[in-house]
Amino acid sequence: MKILLTGCAGQLGRELKRSLACLGEVVACDRRQLDLADPDALRTSVRTIAPDAIVNAAAYTAVDKAETETALAQAINATAPGILAEEAKRLDARLIHYSTDYVFDGRGSSAYSEADSPAPLSAYGRSKFAGEQAIAATGARHLIFRTSWVYGLHGANFMKTMLRLGRDRSELRVVGDQFGAPTWTRHLADVTALVLARQDAPDGLYHLAAAGETSWHGYAEAIFATALECGLLEKTPTVHRIASADYPLPAPRPANSRLDCTRFRNNFGLALPDWRIGLADCLSDARF
Repeated sequence: MKILLTGCAGQLGRELKRSLACLGEVVACDRRQLDLADPDALRTSVRTIAPDAIVNAAAYTAVDKAETETALAQAINATAPGILAEEAKRLDARLIHYSTDYVFDGRGSSAYSEADSPAPLSAYGRSKFAGEQAIAATGARHLIFRTSWVYGLHGANFMKTMLRLGRDRSELRVVGDQFGAPTWTRHLADVTALVLARQDAPDGLYHLAAAGETSWHGYAEAIFATALECGLLEKTPTVHRIASADYPLPAPRPANSRLDCTRFRNNFGLALPDWRIGLADCLSDARF
């Protein structure tokens, strides 16, 4: 199998590069090699590589900047996935694409299923939902994985920010009224490889996130406690719970980012571990 991997320098892409290697030749491209904001260059590259599968880990993820860089977010998160899907259909290749809990408004109290109607609050969320729609409209063979609160050892993410701040400060204020499941990139990458290896994998949209749930405040406390056990911190800061209204940001966040992953489990016989297990495994490998 020849696999085109986009976004290979990102936090998920770097894990995918490792996980996908056992399936065949991985043509791993970063932003310099494959600019998703350039439609013509994107089409030319896909046709030149002629992959059997495309795994799109590239995305515009600057949630707050997307409020002012709407066109760029739309180009990368919506237009480019549609082009990848069109080219995948032309090659009879399968496309795997990652989406987000931000397609929902978070106003409910239960976990969202794939049948629930998206209502994104932010420009970022709207661009990601548009990408989902663009892929589905092509009729290409595809798998879209909506996930949540992604983190890993590479790139910028909440876990790494907390560890950096925890070394410098004795007290922190963290939002405690938004809920979801922190999802480790390695778990996402390994499950992606398992699914891609199956020729009978049923196409469509799936929710794929770690089991369990917590708030950002609870996640921060778990990060510090686990880091202390792993020897990454000498002491832990006091973490004060605050409301979202006390930490205003340009882009609104959904208060409820819980994702119901039953459909994925039923169709593939797989599920990601509890978020606490992922966090412990991730930090046990960490060398910051």
